[in-house]
Amino acid sequence: MDTTHPAISFDNTENAFAYKSDKELKKANFLFSSMSYQSLVNFGIKATTWAIKTGLPINGIIRGTIFSQFVGGETLEQTAPVAKKLGEYGVEVILDYGVEGGESSEAAFDHACEEFIRVINYAATQPNIPFMSIKVTGIARSGLLEKLDHSVDAHAGTLMKRYTHALESLTDEEKSEWNRVHDRMLKICNVAAAKNVGVLVDAEETWIQDPVDVLTMLMMDQFNKEKAVVYNTAQLYRHDRLAFIKDSVEAAEKRNFVLGMKLVRGAYMEKERERAVEKGYPSPIQPDKESTDRDYNEALKVCVDHIEKTAFIVASHNEYSNLLTTQLLDQKGLSHHHPHVHFSQLFGMSDNITFNLAKANCSVSKYLPFGPIKDVIPYLMRRAQENSSVAGQTGRELGLIRKEIARRNKK
Repeated sequence: MDTTHPAISFDNTENAFAYKSDKELKKANFLFSSMSYQSLVNFGIKATTWAIKTGLPINGIIRGTIFSQFVGGETLEQTAPVAKKLGEYGVEVILDYGVEGGESSEAAFDHACEEFIRVINYAATQPNIPFMSIKVTGIARSGLLEKLDHSVDAHAGTLMKRYTHALESLTDEEKSEWNRVHDRMLKICNVAAAKNVGVLVDAEETWIQDPVDVLTMLMMDQFNKEKAVVYNTAQLYRHDRLAFIKDSVEAAEKRNFVLGMKLVRGAYMEKERERAVEKGYPSPIQPDKESTDRDYNEALKVCVDHIEKTAFIVASHNEYSNLLTTQLLDQKGLSHHHPHVHFSQLFGMSDNITFNLAKANCSVSKYLPFGPIKDVIPYLMRRAQENSSVAGQTGRELGLIRKEIARRNKK
């Protein structure tokens, strides 16, 4: 096997921004410059929330700025030109119906289930959309998940045994409700398997995560016998997730299915810490960023060491972790385009990672949310906050954008 790979440099801005016109690049420069001011971001979030509540016509402003930077469109069909353009540069797409919150009714959950299936059917018709993303809270009541999670006996052995024990705590009505959740998940995965589209199950907060893990594991046991169709998500800012990944690898090898695992650092850190203080239990979050980075990179090694039975997605904006993955593959003489390895970054961020990985023939995608503006506002607010608060994130984005603008101006 030829394991010679082109050198990967995340500093190559010509590759990173080849898909952007001069106008689009200048617009990105303005947006990230604005997001570098924490006070401006805080004001913008409050003003946007107030404007939406009072019905002010601000959709046009949002659509022309932050929405177009981070979201693929308001409808599934509007993502097509974005996906097509990314595909021209060897970048695939993970579709995410970006609606959060909403009603907690059986009708709403059934509707969400049908929407997820609609996304799968659409993805199956496109040449570069191998995955779509779902949230179990889109098809299940959070209160039910929380009760199941709280009923888990930590001393009852494996996760599956703890889950069986937890089910006994439910009323007959709640058991019927959980069966409907299971049936919705089964329906989604059945269509995904038939259409050859991967289903990435998003992580939730720690107090509802255990039943999500169990449900996802049950689906993997059924649908991942020959290849990875269903993927769980591990947030490595939790101090228990490295051990969880190792346990999942062991379960996959014992049950003879392919483990699907998306590796992320995490999205609910402040919320988790505040709740732990409020409820008086030990924080589930790592003590510092170094611990998170250490566990994330160790998880990559575990996945590569068990690559025959583990398919994983490096969902990271961390340059070192992405580069480390390619180095681990090199050490084992494996292709950067191995069918069990995929890289992914959020649309609108870290183009230097995505497009340089694509240039090096890695399997890489952009995570592309879509949905009505009013419904994706929470997602957009998180992107704005992340870029203003994560140390070095905006500075790195701005530096690369300005480097490319300067390079083009010299031509």
